[in-house]
Amino acid sequence: MQKDPIKKDIINILAISGSLRINSSNTSIVNFIGSLMPTHCKYFIYNELGDLPHFNDAAEIPAIVNRFHQQVTEADGVLICTPEYAFGVPGVLKNAIDWAVGLGSFDRKPVAMISAGTGADKAHASLLLTLQAINADVKDAALNIPFVRSKMNDGKITDETTLKAVQNLVDIFLKNIIASREAAY
Repeated sequence: MQKDPIKKDIINILAISGSLRINSSNTSIVNFIGSLMPTHCKYFIYNELGDLPHFNDAAEIPAIVNRFHQQVTEADGVLICTPEYAFGVPGVLKNAIDWAVGLGSFDRKPVAMISAGTGADKAHASLLLTLQAINADVKDAALNIPFVRSKMNDGKITDETTLKAVQNLVDIFLKNIIASREAAY
């Protein structure tokens, strides 16, 4: 008998904050979203983003890059929350995604993306374009949170409209993961 992917099978989610700054709003959002996940979700936060070496086309892939690739591959979905730096995504996040290009880590992988900053609309557009280039499956799971600091307090989202938008994003993301599992059967 085949397992029904809609039942309470464990869903593995890898979350990535595009910011290395201590007390980052983006990292706070990633942590906060973990508290919104249903109990049948295993939620892991990737914490080696700043340790990844600069992308290059070397024949030998560093062990840390292989670990990143494995974590993305094993995840049922990846959640990315990024600030905007100089009208784009931070270099460390782009670097991680660049490593994933040749490895195919994100190919048809359900992804939820959040851009959060003062404006973040340019980072949002840039990240969406990059994710499309690597064939990630974002499917309506994208959210831009402008003026994020005014919508948070003590690491939690306090703005009711933003909280509803984040919960809606999580719901869409989980539905996309289930749909991806169904398509694989």
